[in-house]
Amino acid sequence: MTIAADPLERLRTRTSEKWRAYPDDVLPLFVAEMDYPLAEPIAVALIDAVKRSDTGYVGPDRHVQSAFAAYASSTWGWEVDPQRVTTTTDVSVVIVESLRLVIRPGDRVIITPPVYPPFFGMVPEAGGVVEEVPLRFDDGAGWSLDLAGIERAFASGARAFLLCNPHNPVGLVHTAAELAAVAELAARYDAVVVSDEVHAPLTHSDAAFTPFLSVSDAAREHGIAAHAASKAWNLAGLKCALFVAAGDRMSDLLSGLPYEVEVRTSLFGRIASEAAYTAGGPWLDDVLEAVEANRALLTTLLAQYLPEVRYREPRASYLAWLDFRELGWGDDPSAVALDQARVALLPGPDFGSPGAGFARLNFACSPSVLTEAILRLAAVAP
Repeated sequence: MTIAADPLERLRTRTSEKWRAYPDDVLPLFVAEMDYPLAEPIAVALIDAVKRSDTGYVGPDRHVQSAFAAYASSTWGWEVDPQRVTTTTDVSVVIVESLRLVIRPGDRVIITPPVYPPFFGMVPEAGGVVEEVPLRFDDGAGWSLDLAGIERAFASGARAFLLCNPHNPVGLVHTAAELAAVAELAARYDAVVVSDEVHAPLTHSDAAFTPFLSVSDAAREHGIAAHAASKAWNLAGLKCALFVAAGDRMSDLLSGLPYEVEVRTSLFGRIASEAAYTAGGPWLDDVLEAVEANRALLTTLLAQYLPEVRYREPRASYLAWLDFRELGWGDDPSAVALDQARVALLPGPDFGSPGAGFARLNFACSPSVLTEAILRLAAVAP
């Protein structure tokens, strides 16, 4: 492993949300920002842009589309046509603008809680109404999509499904068979699947990510994917994301996007994303090695110091979905964690009603910070 998280004293000089939301006595393990230094190829690309005063508007340049297509091919065996890829500011905009194209005001859109909290707001922002079909959980098999529930929602009139693939916060990497079943349902009911795949490059070594648009003709006919380098390479503040289509029907829909949706892309975001997809692979490999080591460390720490907290190791990203219900810390255990342990977690109820009694922890940090966080939590446990 050749990458280490920056020390706390350096991290606290950052001005992003993770390091400005709370006082310095709080360990911030809430928002999805990593503590690792920026990948060198990305830093060089951005510094070079500054040196040449390349800080203007985005122009007609499709290098990032081609870079993403090459990355998708080499990483997932997914052949993407760069001409079917369009940029914008972030994945949230990809989701909202895609939904606006495929639903009418008042149409229902399926989401699968516990799920990324902004999903609950993106659907109404696009004019839709949230239809919740919670994930299924089995002690043996773990988390899975409720395909029967999704079919019932489509049959009763839901017009779209906002899929989280891989799933935040539980780290579920959906199987190709499940995704093909979703695509078949969408085709049967003439609905559309918008697949948020921002965590895809962070799939762990013991799992395999399947792009939704790769599973079948039905998926290509009825799906739009949202991609970005922002999560895997820690570029959220640079504002560049991708609409991806794989069939004529969705490509034609995306061609109707307002001009401003694309030109609001950040030039720095586009430069950084191209560098990430073309030269950021070795850095990401090191990050994933560090993340997987912390995933295992968290299992060990909880077993030793907080055995009441249940945790199922994720297979993607650096987020842990922790079940505090046996501790009796109420519906929002993150409030106890912050007030008494000075550890900031993301509240479980923000992820929907199945999140009561849970909290999400970001373990893309140093092993020492992760250890200190668990020791602080254990010190206030009953």
